[in-house]
Amino acid sequence: MLWYDGRIVEGPVPFDLADRGLLLGDGMFDTALALDGRIVFEAAHVARLVAAAETLGFLVDARVIIEAMRAVAGAAPRAAVRTTVTRGAGPRGIAPPAEPRPLVFASAAAANPGFAYASLRLQVSTIARNETSPASRTKTLGYLDAVLAAHAARAEGFDEALFLNTRGRVACAGTGNVFAVIDRQLVTPPVEEGVLAGIVRALLLEQAPSLGLPVQERALSLDELRQAQAVFVTNSLRLLSPVAAIGDRSWPDDEDVTTARCRELIARAVAAAQA
Repeated sequence: MLWYDGRIVEGPVPFDLADRGLLLGDGMFDTALALDGRIVFEAAHVARLVAAAETLGFLVDARVIIEAMRAVAGAAPRAAVRTTVTRGAGPRGIAPPAEPRPLVFASAAAANPGFAYASLRLQVSTIARNETSPASRTKTLGYLDAVLAAHAARAEGFDEALFLNTRGRVACAGTGNVFAVIDRQLVTPPVEEGVLAGIVRALLLEQAPSLGLPVQERALSLDELRQAQAVFVTNSLRLLSPVAAIGDRSWPDDEDVTTARCRELIARAVAAAQA
């Protein structure tokens, strides 16, 4: 299902070949989970897209984003909703147009229920995450590093890539935030390490301490991550995925107690968001 230019459309749509999202990756996107026609954590997803546009130097109407998301949310009982925003068309060259006319479109497809909470095996990517770039903290359309890293990881029998930043410290997984359980505390890299401020990540940072689960945002070395009691990845579709292995370091199949409490917290928050 596709929402484009203010309406649901079937089949191919006209697309301006001068659009900067197509030519330069000048735009951003968001992926959200929809359950029974409702976007989970809708306000947070909308706010992140609006903030990302501001980071890129243009404005997008939150009402248009909401309309687009809601229009496709009922594509399936459990749906993955992708909302894309570009700066719109512009003249030749890289300089942004003086008066951007953003383009918003959204699509949705059925999401596999087994995707949520399933474990992952990670391979450390040879591609570094550039923490000096604002793009590392924004879900921009330039996703080639993640595409190449995912391809390399799967070619080696892993599920997903793990990115280190240019300083050799842990940044994130290819499609999610990384948490380590160290001495019964949650540790996750701060956004300054080249990390997208994920929606589920924010939920854990806000609510885990109220359950007696201390959370630290700090730099994390690969050795420290590999020595953690448990590791998991969060994103809006997987919600929480325990990490079964990072390279040749593996963890037991039995779920870590702290990880289980985080999973339960997220499940309750999803249910509450739909109530």
